Amino acid sequence: MGYNVTMRFGRGSQRTIREVLEAKKVTEAEIAEAELQGFLPLLAIEHLVFDERPQFAAADVASQVGLPEDQVAHFWRALGFPDPLDGEEAFTKVDLEMMHIAANTISEGVVEPELALQMARVIGSSMSRVANAQIAALASRVTPEGAGAAELVELAEAGEIAPDIVVGPPLLERTELILDVMPRIMDYVWRRHLQDEARRQLLRVRDTEGGAVVVGFADLVGYTALSQQVPEQELAHLVARFESVATDTVAGLGGRVVKMIGDEVLFTVDDPVSGAHIALDLADAFREDEALSDVRVGLALGSVIEQDGDIYGPVVNLANRIVGIAYPGSVVISEEMRNVLRDDPTLNLSSLRSHTLRDIGRVRLWRLRREQDVDHDSLLEKARLRREVGREWIEDHFGASPDEPSPALD
Repeated sequence: MGYNVTMRFGRGSQRTIREVLEAKKVTEAEIAEAELQGFLPLLAIEHLVFDERPQFAAADVASQVGLPEDQVAHFWRALGFPDPLDGEEAFTKVDLEMMHIAANTISEGVVEPELALQMARVIGSSMSRVANAQIAALASRVTPEGAGAAELVELAEAGEIAPDIVVGPPLLERTELILDVMPRIMDYVWRRHLQDEARRQLLRVRDTEGGAVVVGFADLVGYTALSQQVPEQELAHLVARFESVATDTVAGLGGRVVKMIGDEVLFTVDDPVSGAHIALDLADAFREDEALSDVRVGLALGSVIEQDGDIYGPVVNLANRIVGIAYPGSVVISEEMRNVLRDDPTLNLSSLRSHTLRDIGRVRLWRLRREQDVDHDSLLEKARLRREVGREWIEDHFGASPDEPSPALD
């Protein structure tokens, strides 16, 4: 498959992808292979990001930045990049400049070596996800060469290309725009998150007894079966929708999405009442979304270990086990959560039978609902029916009404 995508370069001129690559001194052999394999736009993106070729081996980098070669390799791996072969010229001038900055930061005592590696792992992992999502989004909007308007509509209706590709701007124009604005957006978002996290940690120290936080898991019901039944592109849209709804709901009430794990979202929030409403809103949002199935939510309260943007500890395991026994569309909470929420008049807590959770033991759990959502008349009627069944059983077995004295019951 070939591609016929053009790109504007100032002054209103237009050039094809081939012309862009030729201007970047990409060899004819590379261009021909990319055309044959159908990834010519991706080759162009690769050369648009950094306009230079690798020219330094790891030993050269180590010598110029004044660090041992094994430390350079360790830092490079922490960023998520593979080890180069012995003597391979795998590093560019930009890589060398980045290594200089890292080395100076360590040598001047701004950060310790272990902290630098830890930050490198977090940044590398986060940026890898961002890049993966962007390339996937851009690549899905590549227009097959020679496809007319009618054919493009048919391809879009068949789910083989994104619907907006028919009228969307060329791929490389999008890439140029992303390369221009993304550094500014990412710098802004990072600074805002840094500010919010500092504020959150400060409030946690001041207001939360023992540093306890609410940990929640929300699990999309039926995802495994669904993943075997629908086309890949439809499944990708469902996952994107799941992540969008979950993120909007959690963030909107002051929580933090720690990570997405396939069909699950792990989140935290400092305030237990906010945690309760996040869980209930998640159940409502997915129940009302026609494109998605229900979620079940588990909440636990306790201290956690925070490292590299992730959380660990017994309370995380407890929340994960709790969500596994919740019914679709329901919210189940730990007894610690119940003890904090029990006096809130807007919430209804009903006891569930004790459960034995794997690797944890026997625990008492509670179902969480809004008080306004509970049909108390129905609950009273169910209780009345249970009493009548019990009365009949006693009469059948002991020959007396439970309201009358009976020698058998004395």
